[in-house]
Amino acid sequence: MDSDIKNEVFVDEYTGGLVGPSLGFAATIKDGGHIRCVVPPGCWGPMITPEFRGGHEVTRPVAVEGARVGDALAITIESMRVLSLATSSGTMVTNNAAFGDDPFVDKKCPGCGTPWPASRVEGTGESSVRCVKCGAVVNPFGFEEGYTIVFDHDSHVGLTVDDANAHDFAQRAREMVALPPNARQHPILLFEPHTIPGTLARLRPFIGNIGTTPSADLPDSHNAGDFGNFLVGARHPYGMTLETLNRVKTDAHLDTNEVRPGAILICPVKIDGGGVYIGDCHANQGDGELGLHTTDITAEASVRVNVIKNLSLDGPILLPVAEDLPFIARPYSKEELEAGERLAQR
Repeated sequence: MDSDIKNEVFVDEYTGGLVGPSLGFAATIKDGGHIRCVVPPGCWGPMITPEFRGGHEVTRPVAVEGARVGDALAITIESMRVLSLATSSGTMVTNNAAFGDDPFVDKKCPGCGTPWPASRVEGTGESSVRCVKCGAVVNPFGFEEGYTIVFDHDSHVGLTVDDANAHDFAQRAREMVALPPNARQHPILLFEPHTIPGTLARLRPFIGNIGTTPSADLPDSHNAGDFGNFLVGARHPYGMTLETLNRVKTDAHLDTNEVRPGAILICPVKIDGGGVYIGDCHANQGDGELGLHTTDITAEASVRVNVIKNLSLDGPILLPVAEDLPFIARPYSKEELEAGERLAQR
């Protein structure tokens, strides 16, 4: 019914690591409508939560009125606000006994063998995530090198902390990460990593995984041409051929720091309604997520979505804000255009 189609919706429900047609839609918005959401951290929190079937915790998708397969959706990122007070990250090691083909996807208990086991938290540190059934340490990931960083949002900087502060944050991890009530991940602050204390970092938040729903169910972190290749030939339920992956994916997991307020993403529609979802927000990152992980945070975001009819795309087109363009490619200012006119008249 038209009364169920809104100009604006607020989403605070999440998918548990999957994206795809089977998940349905949280709501439907009008063409040109707005989506507001609170997004839990991606990567490390979901990675240590064995119930999850992907590496993120993205919002339930929102349909857009009039969007059909073969169209595109223009997603304008209007605003973004970091809610986390601190987070942890670093480079990873894996526990081979706690997964099958892919530690982000087919997790299992190394004690009782239960796939995607229910888990509980006991204390802090890397042994804190335990199987509900048998009590074994069940997380498939740990830190090779890790840090905990606290944020000063007014000054747009962060500072890594020592072991005492990391332990304090771990004891109130959900509060410090600002996990929304419906989030099901274990906060990574529990692991209290604390190398490189006293390191200063500038903050410029962006969205790592934003776009449209693929035409087959995928782990949310694997809806990409690069990371998705781990699905090719995998023996878990989400394994597929390269041909199938290329057909169904929408490449929403870009992890580029240019996907920030003011930018526009033009995304393919591969299921009717499009199914816009948002996840994996970061406080900062360089030119690429070279260590596989950066500062995953809870964030509040708002986007506007417009339908572009009959624009068939394989993946997204990113229109960044002007200052993120190379100097020579930025739009000309009024003064530069006037100088060009004067030069032409000489």
